[in-house]
Amino acid sequence: MKVALICPSARQEVALLGERMPLAGVAILGESLAAYWLTHLAASGVKEVLLLADDRPEQVGVLVGNGARWGLSVKVIGESRELTPEEARLNYAEELGLDLVPAAEMNRPHGAACLSPLLGTASQAVAMTENTFLMDHLPGAPDLPLFTSYAGWFAALQAWIPRAKTPDRVGTRELSPGVWIDCNVHLPSDAQLSGPCWVGRNVYIGAGAVIGPGSIIEDGAFIEGGVAVVRSVVGPDTFVGRFAELVDSLALGSTLINWSTGSVISVPDPFLLSSLRPRRMAQSTGWFSRLTEVYSRNKEEVHDLWKNLLLNRES
Repeated sequence: MKVALICPSARQEVALLGERMPLAGVAILGESLAAYWLTHLAASGVKEVLLLADDRPEQVGVLVGNGARWGLSVKVIGESRELTPEEARLNYAEELGLDLVPAAEMNRPHGAACLSPLLGTASQAVAMTENTFLMDHLPGAPDLPLFTSYAGWFAALQAWIPRAKTPDRVGTRELSPGVWIDCNVHLPSDAQLSGPCWVGRNVYIGAGAVIGPGSIIEDGAFIEGGVAVVRSVVGPDTFVGRFAELVDSLALGSTLINWSTGSVISVPDPFLLSSLRPRRMAQSTGWFSRLTEVYSRNKEEVHDLWKNLLLNRES
């Protein structure tokens, strides 16, 4: 069985989520959105996936590779814009093994009797509509859209906590009812974790920290002693300084978002809130194109330098 997944384009409502990577790759309890969908499809018996991406498709390709991790064959295809599921089925009907409905059939009244003979039974027609998905929600959760608002994002992640431990995740365990931690977590004995909450891989939590209820600490975060994180998300590789208090917030590096109101501030003090990784600008071109660009901008200087070297050698 073949399936097409449509990666979401950038959404203005949650623009900050997609600053560093496309929304298909944004972290959700230690995994990417695309990874959850591919895990779901593999468990459903799917063998081949077309991943249609218009936002930084090269990064999506690096993220999923050829699909071998999930036992799938995955092909990433760059698009000029986000397709609708209907457009994807039309554009990739041959790859998906679909038979298109003749135009005359489309104009007939709705109902099982008007199905094209090419489509077979009504159940087959329903199955056809289930081979193309827009990844604007987590698998099986269409009633919890991810990208309509920061509040919607937070609600979807909270609802996903009990389902985040997919069969392919090793080392994740439920420490106490509603409290999930991944592997390599530094957790002092006096830290207070209240469910529901999630603590990701390679997280450091300092003495006396309070995590939860309703909090998610993504992979690689560093939470100093005395910090309180309540109904909040701390993004990957984010540092939270001693005695800071996060309530109803999304902390993404030095950016702090109040998910309930949508207000955003940039915290100037790196000892209070900052990113543990330097920001890298995504490059849409290969190294040869980049080299050509640099040479074109500086060719006069290069020529002058070469002439001076030749003159110095002759003298």
